[in-house]
Amino acid sequence: MPHKIYATSVARIYPLYVTKAERKERTKAEVDEIIMWLTGYDHKGLDTVLANGTDFETFFAEAPKMNPARKTITGVICGIRVEEITDPLMQEIRYLDKLIDELARGKEMQKILRAG
Repeated sequence: MPHKIYATSVARIYPLYVTKAERKERTKAEVDEIIMWLTGYDHKGLDTVLANGTDFETFFAEAPKMNPARKTITGVICGIRVEEITDPLMQEIRYLDKLIDELARGKEMQKILRAG
């Protein structure tokens, strides 16, 4: 049975990402940059996904270019090590969660985006 989050629209969760970031003095623009880095969507593509109510399964399946550097994302999110998640779609969702968590924790964007 598919996980409930798969059918959840990205537009429903996106404001939670932004709120989490803004509570820690980060910006919506940084949230967007993270999402675009991870998935290859541009601003127009991301806006379309949000406007259309695209679910997470479709969001990741239709992502223009998943960043290969995402495989270097490690650590715990929701009590589970992201690198040990066996369900590929859940792992993609948790990669995004982990990046937003790093943003909210004050990590530098260069490090969040695995740029060195």
